Amino acid sequence: MSEVRVFHRSSNKMIAGVCGGIAEYFDLDPTIVRVGYVLVSILSVAFPGILAYIVLMFVMPPPEPTAPAA
Repeated sequence: MSEVRVFHRSSNKMIAGVCGGIAEYFDLDPTIVRVGYVLVSILSVAFPGILAYIVLMFVMPPPEPTAPAA
């Protein structure tokens, strides 16, 4: 049976974990997603990118808690 992937923010975060969560979901490097996000935001006059990030910050569920190492 295949593993179910869940779309959530990441604990690998710079601000709120949105880009890290997108990178984890699509199995990409978080740095590439962050650089792509910044480039798209700059090319679209920044406001839509900032607005999308803020919306995703509240819509995406928080990162899943990890079990402490035993």
